[in-house]
Amino acid sequence: MFDIGFPELLLVSVVALLVVGPDRLPETIRTMALWIGRLRRSFANIRQEIENEIGADEIRAQLYNESIMQDIKQSRETLQEVKNDVAEAFEQVNASVSDLNSDTTLKPQQLKDQDDDQSRNSSG
Repeated sequence: MFDIGFPELLLVSVVALLVVGPDRLPETIRTMALWIGRLRRSFANIRQEIENEIGADEIRAQLYNESIMQDIKQSRETLQEVKNDVAEAFEQVNASVSDLNSDTTLKPQQLKDQDDDQSRNSSG
């Protein structure tokens, strides 16, 4: 919070020693520590009350839920892309299989036609 280094702390200590005096300094330090503790607790309580008033927990939960929903949406989009890729690959495989099937049905027919042509040529 505050940027207090060793030289500043030493200067404050010397000034406090000169102003308060060595015999009342420990009591003054204890009193200051008590007041600082009370201030911290008061600020923590005020902060807690403000958070309760504005529903900070609900806002945090809503933000968390929104981030989860965003992750789910991205996952769905990724799955849809994968589904489309798989469907496209499946169509390509089906087309290849159809081509192979048509090639294999043509070959026996072509071989039979070639055999018929050869037998006509050799008989004729």
